[in-house]
Amino acid sequence: MTSPVSQLPDDIDALKAMIAAMAEEQLQLEARNGELEARNSDLEASNTHLEAVNKTAAQRIARLTEILKELRRAHYGRRSERLSEDQFAFVFEEIQIGIAAAEAELAKAGGEDKAKRAPRPRKGFAEHLGRIDVVIEPETPQGCEGLNKVLIGEDVSERLDVIPAQFRVIVTHRPKYAYKGFDGVFQAPAPAHLIEGGIPTEALLAHIAVAKYGDGLPLYRQEAIFARSGVELDRTVMARWMGKVGFELQPLADYVLERIKQAERIFADETTLPTLAPGTGKTKTAWLWAYARDDSPFGGTSPPMVAYRFEDSRGGECVARHLDGYRGILQVDGYAAYNRLAQSAGANDGVTLAACFAHVRRKFYELHVNGSSELATETVTTMARLWQFEDDVRGQAPEARVKLRQENSATVVAELFDMWEKELPRISGKSKLAEAIRYALARRVALERFLADGRIEIDSNIVERAIRPQTITRKNSLFAGSDGGGRAWATIATMLQTAKLNRVDPYAWLKQTLERIAQGWPINRVDELMPWHFKA
Repeated sequence: MTSPVSQLPDDIDALKAMIAAMAEEQLQLEARNGELEARNSDLEASNTHLEAVNKTAAQRIARLTEILKELRRAHYGRRSERLSEDQFAFVFEEIQIGIAAAEAELAKAGGEDKAKRAPRPRKGFAEHLGRIDVVIEPETPQGCEGLNKVLIGEDVSERLDVIPAQFRVIVTHRPKYAYKGFDGVFQAPAPAHLIEGGIPTEALLAHIAVAKYGDGLPLYRQEAIFARSGVELDRTVMARWMGKVGFELQPLADYVLERIKQAERIFADETTLPTLAPGTGKTKTAWLWAYARDDSPFGGTSPPMVAYRFEDSRGGECVARHLDGYRGILQVDGYAAYNRLAQSAGANDGVTLAACFAHVRRKFYELHVNGSSELATETVTTMARLWQFEDDVRGQAPEARVKLRQENSATVVAELFDMWEKELPRISGKSKLAEAIRYALARRVALERFLADGRIEIDSNIVERAIRPQTITRKNSLFAGSDGGGRAWATIATMLQTAKLNRVDPYAWLKQTLERIAQGWPINRVDELMPWHFKA
């Protein structure tokens, strides 16, 4: 600020000093203004960058979110045609990762340390997980040195940690003793192992089996994972171990199938299992048959279970052999081999077929999504009411289910068949719509059985869900290896999937079971080894 003339000093030197100070102040002000202008320019550039980031990220998030919503509608919508479970899993994972990455970019661009999210209740971790307490003490405030401190509370947070799979070596010592004045050498007998003279414990065998047949991790991938820990396990060695495990579990898998055949109603399905053809180096098409039992939809108390059987054929003789002696309801898709089973006299006389409305709907749904048929759309819309009614009867006794179905579902089913019969003569017999209608009409009796028998489901999705994990494992493994490998696959998968159906940890069950088998578990007590009896 400029001083009044009356306040200026008379001394020339003092006046020069004042002028010099004012000039220095002016230079500082100009420098400060330059800094502010530069900062303002940087802020403008930053704002421009933020606007671009916001716009790009917002567009990415909106697009990913919309894709996610579409997939959720397709996946969880009532009986919509679905991608395979593993395809959906991959899509959901990648979309969620993309959204999270965009949100993190926005947070960083905005100068935040981390992306903010709405507070939500956190589900506690399982009680059996080990806890490591870490106490972070505050520094002693200045002036409080030597004073007694009183704990008045604390904030506690939990984070999930992991220790990667660790290998260890079990070193077994069996000392030899001799007694003075007494002949002989005394030593404890060697403990029994499933792989006699081999290096794996039963825990390692269970780990490899669950990874391969339960989680879809082929042996060559496990070989690479183990190598990262400095453990060299050749896949051919592990394959021999799995063959032994499959052999030892075969009586248990046979028992599961026998228990399934004791049910009033069972499900059946089959899927391909490519297998190496001996001497050719090429794959041939083999088949994995699945038979499932789940009585819970009609109030039954028997545990759920599934049994797989490996065959090099899809012929009707396979299912006839698997279900030899079965009397009851067999719920299946439209494959003709099952029709021959129900029509044949002899060992399987007394089998009643029930069909699957989901397979009928699938044919109409394909036409509906293409927009090529109003009748197909009307069929899909009308059939949706059937599954709505099924939600109301699930878990009730058979008699109650029949009563509610007669009151609600019977009218809808009759409406569907009337509509199809009237439309069929009006359309080309070679059309996809005619094919779908004929598929339904040819199975009318089997489709309508669920209306009069409460034990029957409207669809065979129970067995389809049971066979889906094997298609994932098949995709990851490319082929079963050999006929022997296919049989071991079916046996081990039978036990692991049955454990999962009973909400049992397959690794814990298999480890305990292999240890028991190695120690000579009697075959007449096989029922006690079943997953539904498992206790840790």
